[in-house]
Amino acid sequence: MKTLLKINAFVFVASLLLLGCEKAENKIYYEGGTPPALTATVVTDSANFVYANQNNVALNLSWTNPDYTFTTGVSSLDVTYNIEVDTLGSNFTNPSKKVIVVSKDLSYSFTVAALDDIMLNQLNLEDSMSHTLNIRVVSSLAGNSAQLASNSIQYTVGAYAIPPKVNPPPSDSLFITGSATAGNWMQSGKPESVPGNQIFTRIDETHYTITVNLFGGQEYLFVPVRGDWSHKYAVPNKSIPNLWQGGDFLAEASDNFPGPPTAGSYKIDVDFQKGKFTVTPQ
Repeated sequence: MKTLLKINAFVFVASLLLLGCEKAENKIYYEGGTPPALTATVVTDSANFVYANQNNVALNLSWTNPDYTFTTGVSSLDVTYNIEVDTLGSNFTNPSKKVIVVSKDLSYSFTVAALDDIMLNQLNLEDSMSHTLNIRVVSSLAGNSAQLASNSIQYTVGAYAIPPKVNPPPSDSLFITGSATAGNWMQSGKPESVPGNQIFTRIDETHYTITVNLFGGQEYLFVPVRGDWSHKYAVPNKSIPNLWQGGDFLAEASDNFPGPPTAGSYKIDVDFQKGKFTVTPQ
């Protein structure tokens, strides 16, 4: 009986060892891939980066599949592609580089307006100078693993000039009104309801500034004409955290600007070129 038990125990242990070997043999290993090959086709040359062409396609990108391969064969997992746009010479280390995430697709198109916005608002490039952009594609699998970078291409844009992101006031004037101000909300048809100390200083056609006392926890708007509610500048969503310190604004947006949490003197800078406003305690 003891001999029989010993034999059974041996068979059991041997079975475990065989199962262990089978499990080891079934492990899947990453064997590599091929960096995407990136190509570009210029549709709208840089000489035509004008307002009339803002919606035209400027550049078409396409790249090859990296063919990620495992011991079981070519991967069937979805591949994510990051299109990186940087200034030439930064070698994609610029913290302000633009990254566009593309899932599965092997192509992407930039309009004139999209490239204008990247150069002006992302890379902070002067709009009166020629610039060369450096573009590449970085592929990855789930969890941003197995990254493979493509070749880079250069795309030169001439001395582009783009329209302001938000049309500046045609009156060349700007006023602040609201419950956060000493004058409270202005009355329609009564320009005197906006005090003289609530008029912005015009720096140039797209930049305005004012230093004004504001009540805490209240709201305000910008208007181009005193006592006229037919046009206004506002924000699309006043619930954005810390928006009182600054952010995006639009013409005829639905929400009031949120005022600062505490009363005090504040400097408000309005940039129509970028569609941004900033509020700084004084």
